[in-house]
This record gives sequence, C-alpha cells and structure tokens, in this order.
Amino acid sequence: MPKIVQINTALNCGSHGRIVEQISHVGAGRGYYTTIVHGARYVNKSQFADIQTTTKNQERLNGIRSLLFDAHGLGLKCATKSLITKLEEIKPDIVHLHNIHGYYLNYQILFDYLAKSNVPVVWTLHDCWSITGHCSQFENYNCDKWKTQCHDCQYLMDWYPKAVIDRSRRNFELKKQSFTSVKNMTIVPVSHWLEDKVKQSFLSKYPIKVINNGVDTLSFRPTEWSGEIFSNHKFTILGIASQWDNDKGVQEFIKLSQNPDYQVIMIGVNEKLSKQLPDAIVKVAKTNNQEELAEYYSLADVFVNPTYKDTFPTTNLEALACGTPVITYKTGGSPESITPETGIVVEKGNFEQLCTAIEVIRKNGKHYYSTNCRESAVNFYNKDERFKDYIDLYENILDNSDI
Repeated sequence: MPKIVQINTALNCGSHGRIVEQISHVGAGRGYYTTIVHGARYVNKSQFADIQTTTKNQERLNGIRSLLFDAHGLGLKCATKSLITKLEEIKPDIVHLHNIHGYYLNYQILFDYLAKSNVPVVWTLHDCWSITGHCSQFENYNCDKWKTQCHDCQYLMDWYPKAVIDRSRRNFELKKQSFTSVKNMTIVPVSHWLEDKVKQSFLSKYPIKVINNGVDTLSFRPTEWSGEIFSNHKFTILGIASQWDNDKGVQEFIKLSQNPDYQVIMIGVNEKLSKQLPDAIVKVAKTNNQEELAEYYSLADVFVNPTYKDTFPTTNLEALACGTPVITYKTGGSPESITPETGIVVEKGNFEQLCTAIEVIRKNGKHYYSTNCRESAVNFYNKDERFKDYIDLYENILDNSDI
C-alpha cells in the first residue's frame, strides 16, 4: 500500500483542509494510505491518521516572530525536526505539500529533508506565497518583483503574512534556495492564472500540471431552505468569505445593501465587522456546516464574489453546484469557472458594471441559469473526478520513480 503524507495548515477545516481530506478519501479508494500533517489552529475531526506539529500557543508566538522580523516559515525548528523524525519512520512514497505557510513549521528544515531523502514531491499551490519574498497575493499591487528578485516591499502590512520590517530580499533568496533543492517535484497550480505565474518564477524548471479545485456535489446541491423565512421577498444577493476585508468586497456589499430592492446576506462576518455593517445586511457568522451553506447558496438569487485577490475560489464552485449563478470580478483564476450560461464576469473594481450584471441576472431570473450551473459543477468540478487527477499523478510519479 503506497504511503502518502499530505502537509497543510488545516485539518479538514476551511476550503484547503477539506480539499486535503477529499484527496485522501479518493486515494483510499485506490489503495493509498494517507497521513495528514497540520498545524493547531484549524482542526476538525478527520478520518485519516494525522500529525499536529505545534500547539496553538507555539503558533501564536511564531506568528509574532514572523510579524516582527518578516521571518515567515523560519521558526519552529525543534517542532519541525520532530516532524522529520516521524516522517523518517513513516517513509512516505510521496509527500504532497499544500499550504506550508501558516506558522506551523519551518520550510528550510522540511525541504532539507525532502532534498536529502529524494522522496517525490507534489506541491499544490493555492496562492502565490511560494514564489515571492513576502506576500501570498500580489495581483492587486501590480508588482512584478517576484519574477526576478523581491526587495523593498511596500505592502508589508497590507496582506498576509504581515510584517513590520522588510526582509523580502532575504526571504526570496531563502525560498528560492530551499524550494529548488528538490529534484523530483511536480507543481500543481489550482488555476491557469496561477500556472502562468509559476512559469515566470524560479519554480518554472519543474513539471507543472493544473488541477482545479473540486466540490462535493452531493453536499452542495439545490436545497430547500429550512430556516426562518425572509418576509420581504426581495432579490437575494449572497456573499461568503472566510475573512472579510475590502479585498473581498466589503465596500461593494455595503453599497449594494443601499438598494431597497435587494436583500444582501454576508456569511463569515465576525463580531467586529458586524457592528460596522448596515442593519440592512443579514449577517451570518462563519460556518463549516456544508448543509447550512448549501441552504444559503440555494436561497440566493445570485452569488456575488467581488474579490480583488484570488486564485481559484471554491465558493464559486459551491454556488454553481447549488444551481446559483455567479458574478465575479475578473481577478486571478476566479473567472475560470464561470461561463455566460452560469454567470457574469465584470472588470475588477467596476461597481457600475457589477450592478448592471446583477440587474441582468435579475431580469433573466435565476431559473435561466440554474440547470447550467448545476451541470457545470457536476461535469467539471465534482471532487471525485478532480481529485482522481491527483491519484493518477501519484501513480505516474511512482511508475517513473527510481526509488
């Protein structure tokens, strides 16, 4: 039985954590044994063996170190050495990396092990952190330093991971040295937009295979609303984010709520933001309950994703699976899952165009799009089919491995 170790910030929690869990399920059906390595802050029950690298307090302290010294991924040496000891005992046939940032391990020690052990590596890139000297997303900055050499970063406090001082030049060199030390590695961007960025980066020497995110089309499906009935019968606009800020379109939703014909619902709203939002907006706390989310997606007439930075959002796929059309800004890989039959793509930041698109959906009616939305999700983004691509990749790597 081939042994796979997947490494990710979260365990069966959030979109990336669920992706790791779902890949493990598909792999189990093909005879693969998976162990999931993860941090301490984002943890749900998993059906697979797991290794937690740190405690929550260790992660918090490491986060402070990263903030003060721009040293993301360079702490937790003892914890990562302990992890390496466990990996040497497991002797994985493939190590599958996901988000290795997130304050829970030391990437230099990890990659030193990967290079020396010569274990084949698959690295799914969910964002841009691996190819920059600092940020995880650079699209909204029009910054191209990552192509050659990050330096003098002007956006240290604008986007995760935040930092007080600038060590982007050093970080770029350390990442380049570590990440290119592995001989047998396949890079898996989750969108063609990110594939294009990787091909312009220091990771371009490795084989690249795009595998889109998938969605559980059994959990996310057109669903009857079981909650309190909204009495106003207005055109319902839904927005969902794990962490709301202006880059996720908070200001757009505030403006949309001023239209008396609309009912705006925002999911993922914390207590602080809730106090700042207008009373006209229905505010819902963050939830990982897929059945509850499916009800909200199904209730909405349109899912609006005015994101300024994104790679390939699973929220778009979840909305489609529930038969709900999507409107998104032309940002990163967000438009790649949307067709004229399933929604509308508008220019980033063009609020007038966004409003026009909403009125088009409203005029056509949700029913005009629903069947195509559902079919698109089932035919192209069903998790079992998409994540089978990873198992096929594993088998191709093992068939051609010298180990």
